[in-house]
Amino acid sequence: MIILCETCGAQFEGQPERCPICEDARQWVPEDGQRWVAADEIDRRTVVRAEGAFEGVGLEPSFAIGQRALLVPHRDGRLMWDCLPFVGDADLGELTGIAISHPHYYTGMADWGRAYDCPVLLHADDREWITRPDPRIELWEGETLDLGDGLTLIRCGGHFAGGTVLHVAGSDALLSGDIVQVIPDRGWVSFMYSYPNLIPLPEASVQAIAAKLEPYSYDTIYGAWWGRIVRHDGAAIVQRSAERYVRALRGELP
Repeated sequence: MIILCETCGAQFEGQPERCPICEDARQWVPEDGQRWVAADEIDRRTVVRAEGAFEGVGLEPSFAIGQRALLVPHRDGRLMWDCLPFVGDADLGELTGIAISHPHYYTGMADWGRAYDCPVLLHADDREWITRPDPRIELWEGETLDLGDGLTLIRCGGHFAGGTVLHVAGSDALLSGDIVQVIPDRGWVSFMYSYPNLIPLPEASVQAIAAKLEPYSYDTIYGAWWGRIVRHDGAAIVQRSAERYVRALRGELP
């Protein structure tokens, strides 16, 4: 039986004693304790709708963290960026693969890989956070992975050691999950070690993210939830946001 953590959406084969993702400082265990639900007891529908230049995929009503995925044209089909806790009944056509930014969105990746018979690409630095191993999971190493057709996975680190973003050259876009966080003020982005627990990243980590992204051109940044889009000047916004963040760490508040 497949069991899901209701707080983060992680999947397990059988009833676990604990959720290592929620017990980590970058997530949380609810005050009234960990809650579990069997996959076949979850009543949600999969929705697909336009999200900027791409199509987004989400669950209604929302479940766990509530992220949506994105479908990016790739070869003769589409690459799914980030993942959802379970597949649902939407037909997404041909998926060439699934690439995931960080462990909070691993969720139902094994089911998705099986349903669409495609590889699931994770950075090897985050292998310890896989809660449901599957043969379709492929670990990649290094700083970048060229997927062809102008798609490049970039390991930025930061929020997680293997924290990854997807650069889409043809759409002049950066798909950032929450490795680079799209915030309410769209003239800026931000970076954190733990978002729910408000633990900042060290200066060196923020500077490393900015340096990793500096060679790439992108106008638009897509965050992890519906409507979280920086629509213009994305590359410059990342660089100046990193500089502001570092100044704040040094006590020079905006």
